[in-house]
Amino acid sequence: MIAIIDYGAGNIQSVYKAFRHIGCECRITSDRDEILAGDAAVFPGVGSFGDTVDTLNKLGIKGSIIDFIKSGKPFLGICLGLQLLFPASEESPGAEGLGIFDGSITRIPNGEGLKIPHIGWNSLEIDPASRLLKGIEQGAYTYFVHSYFLNAADKSIVSAQTEYGVRIDAAIEKDNVFATQFHPEKSGETGLAILRNFAEIAEG
Repeated sequence: MIAIIDYGAGNIQSVYKAFRHIGCECRITSDRDEILAGDAAVFPGVGSFGDTVDTLNKLGIKGSIIDFIKSGKPFLGICLGLQLLFPASEESPGAEGLGIFDGSITRIPNGEGLKIPHIGWNSLEIDPASRLLKGIEQGAYTYFVHSYFLNAADKSIVSAQTEYGVRIDAAIEKDNVFATQFHPEKSGETGLAILRNFAEIAEG
């Protein structure tokens, strides 16, 4: 069973439906015990870094997410769920993320012809060794909605990058932890293939 962590993010139902579409057993939950009991966990994200940290603290599940990751079971963060794996974001000074990895989350710089937030399809430059992106073609397009982007301190965890006025670390993975800045659940057949890869990892 895949636990889809519920803190009120707007894309949770889309993520749930995408996993159900590919035949996965999953449950939307904000219960600590149900999260920890999952064979895998997915942390969807839409909204503000600081507001989400506050909500996780109010629900009492911020520590549960960290504990799940430490358990070694497969974990997938999506969009804000990627950014929250890092200590902090320029979006919300003083808000403390999960601190699993080190890196900066900063606003996409304004550039000529660039609209912020970045909304739309962008191509990926993929690390061929990626497990999450196995079988995904170089240059495949995925769907992004974000104003802030990751620059990981340790580039060995970066499994895909894209360009939008700046070089963006678009996906990361290390050991049991995987995350994407883009939305697989909104990325058509490519996104479903990525979710299937995660489901296969979860199945061992």
